[in-house]
Amino acid sequence: MPTKRPFVVGIAGGSGSGKTTITRSLAASLGLDQIVLIEQDCYYRDLVELTYEERTKVNFDHPDALELELLLDHIDGLRDGRAISKPRYDFERHVRATESDLVGPQPVLLIEGILVLADARLRERMDLKIFVDTDADLRVIRRIRRDLEHRGRTFDQIRRQYYDTVRPMHIAFVEPSKRHADVIIPEGGHNRVALDLILGRIREFIREYAGG
Repeated sequence: MPTKRPFVVGIAGGSGSGKTTITRSLAASLGLDQIVLIEQDCYYRDLVELTYEERTKVNFDHPDALELELLLDHIDGLRDGRAISKPRYDFERHVRATESDLVGPQPVLLIEGILVLADARLRERMDLKIFVDTDADLRVIRRIRRDLEHRGRTFDQIRRQYYDTVRPMHIAFVEPSKRHADVIIPEGGHNRVALDLILGRIREFIREYAGG
């Protein structure tokens, strides 16, 4: 059990902005024995009581689609040195999977998702807040590719969802959350200078953490 709390990093940005690329780069550079990754998408509410057609109409880009209370409880557990059962989410069926992942505490906790800077309760638990800022045309192309290749969606479903919820929710919740960021990374997940600066701060903390 850790002798003190981990360094908590929030990584936000619009859908397709490069958040996952940034997160994976940090994880690869720091080592999996140093970090715990918590993806906001794992905490969508379980919609098993709805029909599939009803599930497809849910606004997944609104904060209410997330079980934030569970996410907060898990963050607090990891900060206090306790293991958690991180849920999995089935994006093709829009339900929570029956399996979960047992995750133990580590010196660094990465929290990634479009809305992780939009909630004050999440922000107050973070030591470093990052917003990945990428132009809308690049984001939408990346989202189309991801949903076609990995989430079993048709182009028509992606188009409708983008106009009905993704774009308006980005304007209402995601973009305004940028003002809360400590660091804004332009042009997605391949900004090496920004990554090196962030890694330097995290590694400084890890050295302090290891020294007790």
